[in-house]
Order: sequence, then structure tokens, then C-alpha cells
Amino acid sequence: MGKFEAKLAEMGVTLPEAPAPAANYVPYVQVGDTLYVSGQISKGAAGLVTGKLGDDMETAAGAEAAKICAIALLSQVKAACGGDLDRLVRVVKLTGFVNSTPDFTEQPQVINGASDFLGEALGEAGKHSRSAVSAAALPFGVAVEIEGIFQVS
Repeated sequence: MGKFEAKLAEMGVTLPEAPAPAANYVPYVQVGDTLYVSGQISKGAAGLVTGKLGDDMETAAGAEAAKICAIALLSQVKAACGGDLDRLVRVVKLTGFVNSTPDFTEQPQVINGASDFLGEALGEAGKHSRSAVSAAALPFGVAVEIEGIFQVS
């Protein structure tokens, strides 16, 4: 077990198998040392995490959904790296989409669920740039979708 997965285990997190794409696209594309990971939706072991922030879901629950997305992103990175998560050099950028009402303005706090998790799990390698935007709807009614750009060796 590598250093990143050891830290995840210490945090009580085991990476699941990388989710398969739900449509006609690939889960990731690597160009040089840059890995582009397709959007990962808030789907955990208990199923889809659905809801609309500002309506039937609170910010803290949205942040948990974002953390689930971050775990799925790391699963994709691990798969892209042949099972060796320690090939991850750094998280470069996240783009987070929050299923929210027009008047909801806490998208950054929701996506903090992913950013905080990655920072804790990966240390310096988890620090990244980011966007957090509202979406009128997301696939399957999920609360959050996050895509990521990573540097790998």
C-alpha cells in the first residue's frame, strides 16, 4: 500500500473500483503528464446522492456529496495509473457543479467538501485551483458533479 492509500485508510476511506462511464465517453484521458478525469457524480455505496441545494438539501449534506465525488475522482486516477495512486503528483484543478436553486449562493462551501478532503488525504499534492458553479439540474438528479485535472508521473 502506497503513502496516499495509507493516509486514506487512516481516514477510514477505501477507494472503490473506478465507476464506469454512463454514456459515450471515456472516464479519463492522459496527455503527457496531465490526466483529465471526466465528471464524477455523487454516487456512494448507498447509491445516488440526490437533491437540490437551496431547496431540499442543506449545504453540509452537499459538502458530503462533494466528498463522495472526490473519492470517485481518486478512484479514476488510481485506475489511470495502473493501480498505483502514488503516481499522482498533484491535483491541478477541480470544476464543481452544484445542483442548486437560482438564489443559492453557497456553491463554494459545497465544493469545499471535495477540496478539504483532497487536502487532508493528499497533503501538498492535494492543493488545487478550482471553480464552483451552480447548475439548474445534474444527471439523475444528483446533488454534485466534479471533474478534475491531475498531474501524474
